[in-house]
Amino acid sequence: AYLRAHASLFGIAYELFDQFDIHVHVPAGATPKDGPSAGITMLTALTSAFTQRKVKSNLAMTGEITLRGKVLPVGGIKEKILAAKRANIKDIILCKSNKKDILEIKESYIKDLNFHYVTEMKEVIELALTKDKVKNPQDLTIKTKPAATN
Repeated sequence: AYLRAHASLFGIAYELFDQFDIHVHVPAGATPKDGPSAGITMLTALTSAFTQRKVKSNLAMTGEITLRGKVLPVGGIKEKILAAKRANIKDIILCKSNKKDILEIKESYIKDLNFHYVTEMKEVIELALTKDKVKNPQDLTIKTKPAATN
């Protein structure tokens, strides 16, 4: 809903949303999860698909989003940061309200990491997507329906 409402902000033709169905499937639905931490990641992926822009490599992100694009804090920050570090990821996007969680982590564990604190989804997109288009982009031109004839 956010992406559709803000299509022009990201250079997406609004009519594309009438042309393409989007289905987000989160497998293993019976597996307990600790909230909507992948919200900003999933919306970044959808924005990438609609704009055909690449997502920066070696980037981690976590955060919940509202329907109006506000980024909300999530739990488990210490564990997520340490997992990113083990994966050799240096840039991490998270909610500005989660900064207090970073301050609780021993400095030596996070000294080589770059934290990008955000409050709005548009900030996430600016940080996460490159200007480069993906290889072999999909044809996302708007197809008009032929006029009805009687």
